[in-house]
This record gives sequence, structure tokens and C-alpha cells, in this order.
Amino acid sequence: MSQHASFKTTSGASSVKRNVLKRFERVDLLKKRGQWKEGDRVQGLRKTKPEA
Repeated sequence: MSQHASFKTTSGASSVKRNVLKRFERVDLLKKRGQWKEGDRVQGLRKTKPEA
């Protein structure tokens, strides 16, 4: 049985822009924007959009 085309990886699959950030990426982004400081809680972070 062959693999469906939607499951195959392309050569540029790793360079696709993700629209969901991991927690540490969100903290780094908020630090850069000045919206998070050391000692703030990691749970319940504000919503962020990845940089373009």
C-alpha cells in the first residue's frame, strides 16, 4: 500500500512557517517586546503572533 500524498514530506517542509509557538519561544518574543520580565509566571502567557 502506498503512502497518501498529504503525508509525504517535501524538501522544504522544515522551512514552513509555523503559526503556533512553543512556550519558550513565546517568552523570548515577549522579552524582546518588553512585555515580560524576569519573575513573571510562565503559565497563562498572553497571546502572541510569530514575527513575519
